[in-house]
Amino acid sequence: MLDIKFIRENKDIVQAGAKKKRIEIDIGKLISLDDSRLLELKAVEDLRSEVNRVSNDIARDQDPALKIQLIEEMRGVKEEIKAKEEKLKATMEEWQKIMLKIPNIPSVDTPEGPDDSGNQVVRSWGEKPQFAFTPKEHYELGKALKIIDTETAAEVSGSRYAYLKGDLVIMQFALIQMCLEILTNEETLKKIAEGSNISVIPTSFMPVVPPVFIRPIVQVKMARFMTPEEHYMFPNDDLMLIGSAEHTLGSMHMGKIFEEKDLPIRYAGYSTAFRREAGAAGKDTNGILRQHQFDKLEMEVFSLPENSMQEQNFLVAIQEYVLQTLKLPYQVVAVCTGDMGFPDSRQIDIETWMPGQNKYRETHSADSTGGFQARRLNTRVRRSDGKIEHVHMNDATVIAIGRTLIAIIENYQQADGSIKIPEVLRKYMGGKEFITK
Repeated sequence: MLDIKFIRENKDIVQAGAKKKRIEIDIGKLISLDDSRLLELKAVEDLRSEVNRVSNDIARDQDPALKIQLIEEMRGVKEEIKAKEEKLKATMEEWQKIMLKIPNIPSVDTPEGPDDSGNQVVRSWGEKPQFAFTPKEHYELGKALKIIDTETAAEVSGSRYAYLKGDLVIMQFALIQMCLEILTNEETLKKIAEGSNISVIPTSFMPVVPPVFIRPIVQVKMARFMTPEEHYMFPNDDLMLIGSAEHTLGSMHMGKIFEEKDLPIRYAGYSTAFRREAGAAGKDTNGILRQHQFDKLEMEVFSLPENSMQEQNFLVAIQEYVLQTLKLPYQVVAVCTGDMGFPDSRQIDIETWMPGQNKYRETHSADSTGGFQARRLNTRVRRSDGKIEHVHMNDATVIAIGRTLIAIIENYQQADGSIKIPEVLRKYMGGKEFITK
């Protein structure tokens, strides 16, 4: 959420930012409501002060008749307060509805564009593998090797589900183990920061297995609008399934005040995520690219405002380090205004090369939300001078496991249909070098 004072003082900037994100807002109506809110709030506070003042007079006054008179007068004032509070409540509800619809403002270095066609490649890494045969897609290889079974899953659970089996399951947990070792090793993190010329305190990430359910009101505070069309809702329980570990990681500290010396705080959360993929009908139906249920390892960082840009760059550097360690070619993409998330001020994606599909596919995202989510969550920091302000928040993918498995299967496929295991993962897989029939 943007600060109302900022909105009032920067109406044109806020309006332009929303337009760039293709979101319609009515700043004029919001300002008018805010004027009413402030006037009504002052009226209620003035009447409450009057009640408090007269109550003190009643307590001090010795004249019984005057006491009765004052009590009767205050009864009327209290009725007036009640009526004004009801009016204020209605104004506040309408004011808040509009406030919640105002998106974060894109950063100055975010490219402008209507949709993903406006995204810009920032840099690329790695050589695309050359094959002496026509490379296959992951689902063909996975079916032949009996490590991906979507047919049985369709009978048991429906479309967009899969059974992972055998060595592919071992590889999934090898990926998690590899990444957790990176994220909990301060020497490695220091090397990553220095190698990318990033100025951060390279403290380690705390591993977390968060809940996969979240209360809808908390999800609204996270500003990740998850509708019944997009995600799985359980209204009888006032719960919904998360679409990413970020949702229950970022909300861990709502209402909390950190001390300046304790920041940054970094988490690495592993969870299953759930999405209806209602808008993807007929798209990517084969294999495990676009599933209703998938596993991810996510990073969430709470930092001082002045460090948030460097923190996002650090998260992207970690993502690149992971892909370079796996020797997977990729490109880093600056996401444009029309394609970025509602609470994001700056979004960087990484797309990994998928030779079976002959294209780069998104595997990672790094979102800087500034103080936008923190203001809604009321997550703050107390400075050394006693001043309290909202923290800044960043979230990013370490690995979207299904898509990373796809990238490995397609980039490391062999002519005989086997999959060469990336060297860095072999120590977690009993020294095995290939996945074979």
